[in-house]
Amino acid sequence: MAESDWDSVTYLKKRAPRAAEMRSKQAIASAQRHGEKIETTEKFAAGGNKQHSTHKDTAKLDRETEELHHEKLSLDVGKLIQKGRVEKKLTQKELATKINEKPNVIMEYEQGKAIPNNQILGKIERVIGIRLRGKDKGRPLEQGGKGKK
Repeated sequence: MAESDWDSVTYLKKRAPRAAEMRSKQAIASAQRHGEKIETTEKFAAGGNKQHSTHKDTAKLDRETEELHHEKLSLDVGKLIQKGRVEKKLTQKELATKINEKPNVIMEYEQGKAIPNNQILGKIERVIGIRLRGKDKGRPLEQGGKGKK
């Protein structure tokens, strides 16, 4: 023991916990026991598929004064979708597959529960061949260009 140097001091440091370790249930429980501050945040639509998410116009919703909700699709448009789908002998699932949407979307549109999306309505119009928008709802869709003749 004669070789020991009594003047040098060694400090042992704990490594800082990684972010994943700090979010574990054990770390949170330990912080609560010790009375430390815990911050929680919730992300809106985190990890969702942005392509098929519902588009809510929040600015328009904020300006709304009386009823704070968006217009739903009218039931007559839902009946037109159902009529066109049945005439083409398609199920809701087959129609959804043809327009690259989920069957739940078709179900909501037919029941009049969906917030109208012109892209989806356009896809449905092309598949079932019936106009769903404008003043000539229910008429057959003219084949050809986008403009009227």
